[in-house]
Amino acid sequence: MIVWQYIFFIGSFLFFFNYIGYAVIVYFFNKIGAGYKAVNTGNFYPSVSFIVAAYNEEDIIEEKILNTLKLVYPESKIEFIFITDGSADNTASVIQKYPGIKLLHQPERKGKSAALNRAVAAAQNDILIMSDANTFLNTDAIKYIASHYEDSKVGGVAGEKRVVQPEGDEGNVGNREGLYWKYESFLKKIDSDFYSVVGAAGELFSVRRALYEPVDSAVILDDFIISLKTAQKGFRIMYEPSAYATEFASVSIEDERKRKIRIAAGGFQAIKMLTPLLKFWKHPRLTFLYVCHRVMRWCISPLCLILVFISNLAIIVKGGGYFYIVCFIMQVVFYITAFASPYIPSNSKLKPLKAAGYFVFMNVSVIQGFFRFVSKKQASTWEKVKRAPLKAGA
Repeated sequence: MIVWQYIFFIGSFLFFFNYIGYAVIVYFFNKIGAGYKAVNTGNFYPSVSFIVAAYNEEDIIEEKILNTLKLVYPESKIEFIFITDGSADNTASVIQKYPGIKLLHQPERKGKSAALNRAVAAAQNDILIMSDANTFLNTDAIKYIASHYEDSKVGGVAGEKRVVQPEGDEGNVGNREGLYWKYESFLKKIDSDFYSVVGAAGELFSVRRALYEPVDSAVILDDFIISLKTAQKGFRIMYEPSAYATEFASVSIEDERKRKIRIAAGGFQAIKMLTPLLKFWKHPRLTFLYVCHRVMRWCISPLCLILVFISNLAIIVKGGGYFYIVCFIMQVVFYITAFASPYIPSNSKLKPLKAAGYFVFMNVSVIQGFFRFVSKKQASTWEKVKRAPLKAGA
């Protein structure tokens, strides 16, 4: 029984450290002034290339263009590049109607990473800002992001991702994903204050053009790789919540499942590609954040959930005391809540319990993503998930 107890306690510790403990440590150091202070007067306007990669987005691309052209920034210091490689619909035709936007298009589809490499090669300005075609930005987003580059040690900036719930949301996907992103945004904030964000979201992120490395076309999570390759060079990735990208969640839990599995497969691919980040003696703060926030999240926590449950049951079978019985009951109640969460109404007081369902869903997706990664069945190009249309003013 001692072996099972070791597994139970070690697994429990690693799990809680990953999701709560590391954040408490980082938050504490930030509070006592051990974090980094931003060098940002708010009046810095470097030249910017705003890049949008769009694939078969004819239903939303005009709204994206209108939103883009409303962004507040000195006109002489910004260029807009939309790349539509492989699109077989009217996406490119719609963009051609707007002379203020540079259109790049070729019939062959090689994936988003290849498209970004082409767009960056065509960019003329010092700062690259990337945004997804199905997300809309607040009008001051570019200004807030660009101001961070006044600090020469800042290599990139991550904007905030906001998820809204579409009408008729099957299984309350948007509601649950929104809760997750609030938690994730908090972690990005404290990571940034401590040293650096460990992975930007593709909805809105930025890097210095001089630091951009062409991304292999096989890469699944281009945004993650680009931002961490920049951090690997010794530059910080800042988090800017005042620059935000808004999008609807997937319209169904099945579409969200596909997306999460793809992200997880990309996460394991990224860990394999970013092994230099494990050299803690070169960049101790970055390595600490990367391992605690990302590596453990993908590699250890899902396994810990399984081992803690199995070891807890084994201890009870072998005559464990009340403590283990209570722990096991709590786990069973948690998982029952998770499976019941899709049926909790959005306006219910029990709404926070939806987080349990999304948490289990994410960890199951990570496990599926791992097998997708080892089987090499996840391509860099993939089927788009269905999202409800989001208007630029939403």
